[in-house]
Amino acid sequence: MINDASLPLVQLSDGWEPLEWKLPSSRKVAVVCLILTETCLFSIFVVAYLFYLGKSLTGPTPREVLDLPVLSTICLLSSSITIALAERAFTRDRVGPFKLWWLATIVLAASFLAATAFEWHRLIYQKGLTISTNLFGTTFYSLVGLHATHVIVGLSLLVLVFILSLRGYVTNMHRERLEMISWYWHFVDAVWIVVFTVVYVIGR
Repeated sequence: MINDASLPLVQLSDGWEPLEWKLPSSRKVAVVCLILTETCLFSIFVVAYLFYLGKSLTGPTPREVLDLPVLSTICLLSSSITIALAERAFTRDRVGPFKLWWLATIVLAASFLAATAFEWHRLIYQKGLTISTNLFGTTFYSLVGLHATHVIVGLSLLVLVFILSLRGYVTNMHRERLEMISWYWHFVDAVWIVVFTVVYVIGR
């Protein structure tokens, strides 16, 4: 059967029907554009860190003051698993497990931020490394701080959703919104893999 219309055909049980084309979700397009923009921004900071690596005229150096944040990294990367489990529970209308996994994501994210705060306190007050100490301090706090800012934004969204869910305001009509938050959180975790590799592995 030949269709004169511009729409493609789809085979149904009773014959061929035109396949209606729909515009992609505006929310998904917006989040994809946001992630692409943020990827470019992080790329600039990563390149700057690598460019100035080892060019500080004064100490301390990364090897002298940086410790591998293994535990906080495990917490943050594990949060990608818990938010995926929360999203799957929500799509299956399992409210209890959804809230549990969503809360676990919040706890893991907060643990990561707390570890970052402790690290910065140690670097500033024990090691004497500030953003104005040398090039390493400037690029370190700029890159790691940029990522921490994104974690704070994501954590704020997670907490807001959790509070609304406790009050019964999160329903199936918000499924796509939860999915977009999940996308953003996976992006934040993926960026940390790059930051961890550049700052704590290559940089040391």
